[in-house]
Amino acid sequence: MTVPPRDTDTGALYDRFATRWQRRAPSSLSDFTGRPAVFDLCGDVSGLAIIDLGCGEGYCSRELAARGAGSVIGVELSERMVALAREQEQALGQGLQYRQGDVTALSDSDARFDLAVAVFVYNYLDVAQMRASFAEVHRVLRPGGHFVFSVPHPAFAFLRGRPAPPFYFEVADGGYFSARDQRHHGEIFRRDGTALPVQMVHKTLSDYTDALHVAGFRALPEMRELAVTAEHLALDRDFFAPVADLPLHLAVRIRR
Repeated sequence: MTVPPRDTDTGALYDRFATRWQRRAPSSLSDFTGRPAVFDLCGDVSGLAIIDLGCGEGYCSRELAARGAGSVIGVELSERMVALAREQEQALGQGLQYRQGDVTALSDSDARFDLAVAVFVYNYLDVAQMRASFAEVHRVLRPGGHFVFSVPHPAFAFLRGRPAPPFYFEVADGGYFSARDQRHHGEIFRRDGTALPVQMVHKTLSDYTDALHVAGFRALPEMRELAVTAEHLALDRDFFAPVADLPLHLAVRIRR
Protein backbone atom coordinates (compact mmCIF):
# COMPACT_ATOMS: atom_id res chain seq x y z
CA MET A 1 0.00 0.00 0.00
CA THR A 2 1.37 3.38 -1.02
CA VAL A 3 1.29 6.31 1.38
CA PRO A 4 -0.68 9.21 -0.12
CA PRO A 5 1.08 12.57 -0.12
CA ARG A 6 0.08 15.04 2.56
CA ASP A 7 -0.09 18.17 0.42
CA THR A 8 -2.73 20.57 1.68
CA ASP A 9 -2.27 22.89 -1.32
CA THR A 10 -4.68 21.44 -3.88
CA GLY A 11 -3.04 23.17 -6.83
CA ALA A 12 0.39 21.84 -5.84
CA LEU A 13 -1.01 18.34 -5.37
CA TYR A 14 -2.46 18.26 -8.86
CA ASP A 15 0.57 19.91 -10.42
CA ARG A 16 2.62 17.09 -8.93
CA PHE A 17 0.41 14.23 -10.12
CA ALA A 18 -1.16 15.78 -13.23
CA THR A 19 0.09 13.20 -15.73
CA ARG A 20 -1.44 10.37 -13.69
CA TRP A 21 -4.88 11.88 -14.28
CA GLN A 22 -4.46 12.26 -18.02
CA ARG A 23 -6.69 9.87 -19.97
CA ARG A 24 -8.95 9.58 -22.99
CA ALA A 25 -11.09 6.73 -21.60
CA PRO A 26 -12.41 5.76 -18.13
CA SER A 27 -9.63 4.53 -15.85
CA SER A 28 -10.17 5.41 -12.18
CA LEU A 29 -12.97 4.05 -10.02
CA SER A 30 -14.96 7.28 -10.17
CA ASP A 31 -14.73 7.37 -13.97
CA PHE A 32 -17.02 4.34 -13.82
CA THR A 33 -19.06 4.92 -10.66
CA GLY A 34 -19.34 8.72 -10.59
CA ARG A 35 -18.83 10.61 -13.82
CA PRO A 36 -21.39 8.74 -15.99
CA ALA A 37 -24.13 9.69 -13.52
CA VAL A 38 -23.02 13.32 -13.70
CA PHE A 39 -23.30 13.27 -17.49
CA ASP A 40 -26.75 11.70 -17.14
CA LEU A 41 -27.85 14.50 -14.79
CA CYS A 42 -26.58 17.07 -17.30
CA GLY A 43 -29.12 15.73 -19.78
CA ASP A 44 -29.15 16.94 -23.37
CA VAL A 45 -26.36 19.52 -23.56
CA SER A 46 -26.79 20.30 -27.26
CA GLY A 47 -25.92 23.93 -27.90
CA LEU A 48 -25.53 24.80 -24.21
CA ALA A 49 -22.95 27.23 -22.82
CA ILE A 50 -21.20 25.28 -20.06
CA ILE A 51 -18.63 26.09 -17.39
CA ASP A 52 -16.68 23.10 -16.07
CA LEU A 53 -15.38 23.95 -12.60
CA GLY A 54 -12.24 22.15 -11.49
CA CYS A 55 -11.93 20.72 -14.99
CA GLY A 56 -8.58 19.03 -14.37
CA GLU A 57 -6.96 17.86 -17.59
CA GLY A 58 -10.25 18.26 -19.42
CA TYR A 59 -11.78 14.78 -19.28
CA CYS A 60 -15.32 15.97 -18.55
CA SER A 61 -15.03 19.04 -20.78
CA ARG A 62 -14.11 16.84 -23.72
CA GLU A 63 -17.04 14.52 -23.04
CA LEU A 64 -19.50 17.41 -22.80
CA ALA A 65 -18.20 18.78 -26.09
CA ALA A 66 -18.56 15.35 -27.70
CA ARG A 67 -22.19 15.32 -26.50
CA GLY A 68 -22.90 18.51 -28.45
CA ALA A 69 -22.27 21.41 -26.04
CA GLY A 70 -22.27 24.77 -27.77
CA SER A 71 -19.28 26.00 -25.77
CA VAL A 72 -17.29 24.80 -22.78
CA ILE A 73 -15.00 26.84 -20.56
CA GLY A 74 -12.91 24.84 -18.12
CA VAL A 75 -11.61 26.46 -14.93
CA GLU A 76 -8.82 24.71 -13.03
CA LEU A 77 -6.53 25.67 -10.14
CA SER A 78 -3.58 23.51 -11.20
CA GLU A 79 -1.34 25.15 -13.79
CA ARG A 80 -0.04 21.77 -14.96
CA MET A 81 -3.54 20.38 -15.39
CA VAL A 82 -4.51 23.38 -17.52
CA ALA A 83 -1.44 22.83 -19.68
CA LEU A 84 -2.40 19.17 -20.24
CA ALA A 85 -5.98 20.15 -21.08
CA ARG A 86 -4.74 22.66 -23.64
CA GLU A 87 -2.44 20.03 -25.16
CA GLN A 88 -5.44 17.74 -25.63
CA GLU A 89 -7.44 20.58 -27.15
CA GLN A 90 -4.63 21.33 -29.56
CA ALA A 91 -4.66 17.69 -30.67
CA LEU A 92 -8.45 17.24 -30.86
CA GLY A 93 -9.64 20.72 -31.88
CA GLN A 94 -12.99 20.64 -30.07
CA GLY A 95 -13.08 24.39 -29.51
CA LEU A 96 -12.70 24.15 -25.74
CA GLN A 97 -11.30 26.97 -23.62
CA TYR A 98 -9.30 26.41 -20.46
CA ARG A 99 -8.03 28.88 -17.93
CA GLN A 100 -6.32 28.73 -14.59
CA GLY A 101 -8.58 30.09 -11.89
CA ASP A 102 -10.24 29.71 -8.52
CA VAL A 103 -13.80 28.36 -8.36
CA THR A 104 -14.50 30.62 -5.37
CA ALA A 105 -13.89 33.76 -7.46
CA LEU A 106 -14.89 33.37 -11.10
CA SER A 107 -13.57 36.15 -13.28
CA ASP A 108 -16.15 36.03 -16.08
CA SER A 109 -18.46 38.52 -14.39
CA ASP A 110 -20.55 39.08 -17.52
CA ALA A 111 -20.67 35.46 -18.65
CA ARG A 112 -23.97 33.66 -18.45
CA PHE A 113 -23.98 29.90 -18.64
CA ASP A 114 -26.78 27.39 -19.18
CA LEU A 115 -25.02 24.71 -17.15
CA ALA A 116 -22.33 24.65 -14.48
CA VAL A 117 -20.62 21.33 -13.78
CA ALA A 118 -18.26 20.56 -10.90
CA VAL A 119 -17.02 16.97 -10.69
CA PHE A 120 -15.29 16.07 -7.40
CA VAL A 121 -14.23 19.63 -6.67
CA TYR A 122 -15.99 20.52 -3.45
CA ASN A 123 -14.32 17.76 -1.47
CA TYR A 124 -11.19 19.95 -1.64
CA LEU A 125 -12.91 23.08 -0.29
CA ASP A 126 -13.90 23.86 3.27
CA VAL A 127 -17.46 24.93 4.05
CA ALA A 128 -16.77 28.65 3.69
CA GLN A 129 -15.00 28.16 0.34
CA MET A 130 -17.81 25.95 -0.93
CA ARG A 131 -20.37 28.59 -0.02
CA ALA A 132 -18.35 31.20 -1.90
CA SER A 133 -18.17 28.94 -4.96
CA PHE A 134 -21.90 28.15 -4.89
CA ALA A 135 -22.61 31.88 -4.79
CA GLU A 136 -20.38 32.39 -7.83
CA VAL A 137 -22.15 29.58 -9.68
CA HIS A 138 -25.51 31.18 -8.93
CA ARG A 139 -24.16 34.49 -10.23
CA VAL A 140 -22.93 33.17 -13.57
CA LEU A 141 -25.86 30.85 -14.33
CA ARG A 142 -28.74 32.09 -16.46
CA PRO A 143 -32.19 31.90 -14.87
CA GLY A 144 -33.45 28.40 -15.57
CA GLY A 145 -29.91 27.06 -15.90
CA HIS A 146 -28.70 24.05 -13.95
CA PHE A 147 -25.87 23.31 -11.57
CA VAL A 148 -24.64 19.70 -11.46
CA PHE A 149 -21.92 18.57 -9.08
CA SER A 150 -20.58 15.42 -7.50
CA VAL A 151 -18.70 14.77 -4.25
CA PRO A 152 -17.66 11.73 -2.25
CA HIS A 153 -20.72 10.54 -0.37
CA PRO A 154 -20.66 12.22 3.07
CA ALA A 155 -21.03 8.84 4.81
CA PHE A 156 -18.50 6.89 2.76
CA ALA A 157 -15.30 7.56 4.69
CA PHE A 158 -16.95 6.59 7.97
CA LEU A 159 -18.10 3.27 6.54
CA ARG A 160 -14.72 2.45 5.02
CA GLY A 161 -11.88 4.39 6.62
CA ARG A 162 -9.15 1.76 6.39
CA PRO A 163 -6.46 2.12 3.69
CA ALA A 164 -7.40 -0.37 0.98
CA PRO A 165 -8.06 -0.27 -2.78
CA PRO A 166 -9.92 0.85 -4.75
CA PHE A 167 -11.00 3.90 -2.70
CA TYR A 168 -10.66 5.17 0.85
CA PHE A 169 -10.16 8.19 3.05
CA GLU A 170 -8.34 8.05 6.36
CA VAL A 171 -10.59 9.55 9.01
CA ALA A 172 -8.74 8.21 12.09
CA ASP A 173 -11.05 8.53 15.08
CA GLY A 174 -13.21 11.25 13.58
CA GLY A 175 -16.97 10.92 13.45
CA TYR A 176 -19.53 12.11 10.92
CA PHE A 177 -20.21 15.30 12.87
CA SER A 178 -16.98 15.77 14.83
CA ALA A 179 -14.84 15.54 11.65
CA ARG A 180 -16.81 18.26 9.90
CA ASP A 181 -14.66 20.74 7.95
CA GLN A 182 -11.50 18.69 8.54
CA ARG A 183 -9.22 17.56 5.71
CA HIS A 184 -8.70 13.84 5.21
CA HIS A 185 -6.29 12.17 2.83
CA GLY A 186 -6.96 9.12 0.73
CA GLU A 187 -6.47 7.38 -2.58
CA ILE A 188 -8.62 6.32 -5.49
CA PHE A 189 -7.32 3.57 -7.74
CA ARG A 190 -7.28 2.97 -11.46
CA ARG A 191 -8.11 -0.42 -12.91
CA ASP A 192 -4.44 -0.95 -13.71
CA GLY A 193 -3.73 -0.97 -9.96
CA THR A 194 -2.09 2.45 -9.71
CA ALA A 195 -3.30 4.94 -7.12
CA LEU A 196 -4.23 8.61 -7.35
CA PRO A 197 -3.98 10.80 -4.22
CA VAL A 198 -7.25 12.49 -3.26
CA GLN A 199 -8.49 14.60 -0.38
CA MET A 200 -11.78 15.27 1.35
CA VAL A 201 -12.69 18.19 3.54
CA HIS A 202 -15.62 16.46 5.18
CA LYS A 203 -19.02 18.12 4.99
CA THR A 204 -22.36 16.83 6.15
CA LEU A 205 -25.33 16.48 3.83
CA SER A 206 -26.93 19.56 5.36
CA ASP A 207 -23.75 21.56 4.63
CA TYR A 208 -24.41 21.07 0.91
CA THR A 209 -28.13 21.87 1.03
CA ASP A 210 -27.61 24.86 3.32
CA ALA A 211 -24.87 26.25 1.07
CA LEU A 212 -27.12 25.99 -1.99
CA HIS A 213 -29.86 27.89 -0.17
CA VAL A 214 -27.49 30.59 1.08
CA ALA A 215 -26.17 31.01 -2.48
CA GLY A 216 -29.67 31.83 -3.71
CA PHE A 217 -30.89 28.50 -5.12
CA ARG A 218 -34.53 27.94 -4.18
CA ALA A 219 -35.48 24.82 -6.16
CA LEU A 220 -35.44 21.40 -4.55
CA PRO A 221 -32.16 19.67 -5.45
CA GLU A 222 -32.24 16.27 -7.12
CA MET A 223 -29.79 13.95 -5.37
CA ARG A 224 -28.45 10.59 -6.43
CA GLU A 225 -26.44 8.27 -4.20
CA LEU A 226 -23.98 6.47 -6.46
CA ALA A 227 -22.60 3.00 -5.95
CA VAL A 228 -21.14 -0.03 -7.70
CA THR A 229 -23.67 -1.61 -10.06
CA ALA A 230 -24.14 -5.11 -11.41
CA GLU A 231 -22.62 -3.89 -14.68
CA HIS A 232 -19.47 -2.78 -12.88
CA LEU A 233 -19.14 -6.18 -11.19
CA ALA A 234 -19.62 -7.94 -14.50
CA LEU A 235 -16.87 -5.80 -16.01
CA ASP A 236 -14.27 -6.34 -13.27
CA ARG A 237 -15.44 -8.04 -10.08
CA ASP A 238 -12.02 -8.05 -8.41
CA PHE A 239 -11.69 -4.28 -8.80
CA PHE A 240 -15.21 -3.17 -7.85
CA ALA A 241 -16.28 -5.79 -5.28
CA PRO A 242 -14.37 -4.32 -2.27
CA VAL A 243 -16.63 -1.24 -2.35
CA ALA A 244 -19.84 -2.91 -3.50
CA ASP A 245 -22.98 -2.00 -1.54
CA LEU A 246 -21.42 1.20 -0.19
CA PRO A 247 -22.52 4.78 -0.96
CA LEU A 248 -19.48 6.00 -2.89
CA HIS A 249 -20.54 9.37 -4.29
CA LEU A 250 -23.31 11.90 -4.18
CA ALA A 251 -24.44 13.65 -7.37
CA VAL A 252 -26.67 16.73 -7.24
CA ARG A 253 -28.60 18.77 -9.79
CA ILE A 254 -30.40 22.00 -8.99
CA ARG A 255 -32.15 24.62 -11.15
CA ARG A 256 -31.37 28.29 -10.79
